[in-house]
Amino acid sequence: MSMPGQHTPHKVVVIGGGYAGTLAANHLRMRADVDITLVNPRPEFVDRIRLHQFVAGTGEATVDYGTLLGEGIQLVVGSVRRIDTTARTVRLASGRALDYDYVVYAVGSTAAIPSSVPGAAQFAVSIAELESAQRLRARLEELPPDAPVTVVGGGLTGVETAAELAEQGRRVTLVCGRTLAPSLSAPGRRSVAKWLSRHGVTVLETAVVSEVRPEGVVFADGAVRASALTVWAAGFGVPGLAAASGLRTDALGRLLTDETLTSVDDDRIVAAGDAAAPSGQPLRMSCQAAAPLGAQAANTVLSRIAGTEPAVIDLALTGSCVSLGRRAALRQLARKDDTAVNVYVNGRIGAAYKELTCKLGVWKIRREARKPGSLLWPKGGPRPEQPAAATRVVTSP
Repeated sequence: MSMPGQHTPHKVVVIGGGYAGTLAANHLRMRADVDITLVNPRPEFVDRIRLHQFVAGTGEATVDYGTLLGEGIQLVVGSVRRIDTTARTVRLASGRALDYDYVVYAVGSTAAIPSSVPGAAQFAVSIAELESAQRLRARLEELPPDAPVTVVGGGLTGVETAAELAEQGRRVTLVCGRTLAPSLSAPGRRSVAKWLSRHGVTVLETAVVSEVRPEGVVFADGAVRASALTVWAAGFGVPGLAAASGLRTDALGRLLTDETLTSVDDDRIVAAGDAAAPSGQPLRMSCQAAAPLGAQAANTVLSRIAGTEPAVIDLALTGSCVSLGRRAALRQLARKDDTAVNVYVNGRIGAAYKELTCKLGVWKIRREARKPGSLLWPKGGPRPEQPAAATRVVTSP
């Protein structure tokens, strides 16, 4: 019960403790009268852009939430089964229900191993999440160094995984399905291809995996290639929480929102990160987009609490980084609509830029924890038109 003269705190439940959700929770502390609860299925933050390092044994990928969350934020470790928009409660798998005035929907992305590929779900292991990355690391430790490893997926996640393992002396085959690193420019792709070739990676650019077996992979043309371990890095999906809660989604399951990141069905639910589809045209799944979207979602909630009009998103992705082991990387520049230009930086300079980029992901969250609102985030304005194909490209997180 509130004391006379005091206002009842506004209850905000943030679902998902990744880059977007954790930053949003910290950003919400710009108001003192907001009661913030962060719900996450794991007790530690997963630095997903380092999962390929974790698998190869060249780095760690978890961070203690105690070093990331600002004072007053309650962390609840659990899985959300449903958002009850009528009762305004978030219902957990444990049976617990959390009341809310607003929800920040930041559930992130998941592995997407297709059921249409026989054996993929049983015998391939994803690198998209911590638990599967832990299984991969354990499997690799059991294999002899010369055992053949197949990485399925020619996007940035697949390239980084193949490169990291190759630098450790593994025999790696990278199966691209169509094009190597399609989000890069043609010169950028050639640079990556040269590095992979120099380090012994067999790149099968147009090959398509039609079946995964315990001891190998089968291609669409019937060819079979030995594989002691198959890593699945071909795209991402999203949790089905929005659809399970009766909220409209796009074809992949991302929550449909307007340009303020507010659900088209309920103005008490605001989305951020990989699971948001503003105007049905989601931004590329990435750590680069997650942080500003987290801040934007928090600002939308704060605007609604204050009774002011939320700003619309104005976020430009300026390119991407792909690591090539520990001593090289490629920084690809892009236009405001996220289409690559023929300019990139590679080698050791690229590696330094990539490492700085990785560190900034966690640094921004800690900065918001220390001083909410201290970083400069997009303030609003119309988002540039994006070609439909470009807005639906799913690449490295």
